[in-house]
Amino acid sequence: MKYSHKLSDAIHIMVYLDMFQDGDLSSRAIASSVNSNASVVRSLMSSLRAAKLIQSKQGIAGAKLTKPAAQINLYEIYRAVEGEQQLLHVDPKTNPNCVIGGNIQTVLEAEYQRIANQAFAEMKRISLQDIIDGIKRQVEH
Repeated sequence: MKYSHKLSDAIHIMVYLDMFQDGDLSSRAIASSVNSNASVVRSLMSSLRAAKLIQSKQGIAGAKLTKPAAQINLYEIYRAVEGEQQLLHVDPKTNPNCVIGGNIQTVLEAEYQRIANQAFAEMKRISLQDIIDGIKRQVEH
């Protein structure tokens, strides 16, 4: 199973832009922090720019948040990089001739949507500033 790290990496990028706003904001420097490729960082930054969460000028190293970190929540970042991607996925290839296989998809889709709604509601409560503050607390220890 392949997991997406887009949200984690996008949050990382945005925290970097906030905490090191007077430092090297090149995609290469950010990629070094993320431990990724600069092209991956540029792609994520493009998605964040399209969602109006960051602003930057093409071809010029540097970007900044479009609003204070306290006003950006994790749900906004999630949607910017994952789009309408579902949080949980039902196996579409179950046996329709089986009592379970023929019915589990509909039941799981409803339950998965309920779970996603709760997760998204919680993501809306967590700001980018909460993440920044958590990192700063970790550094102090």
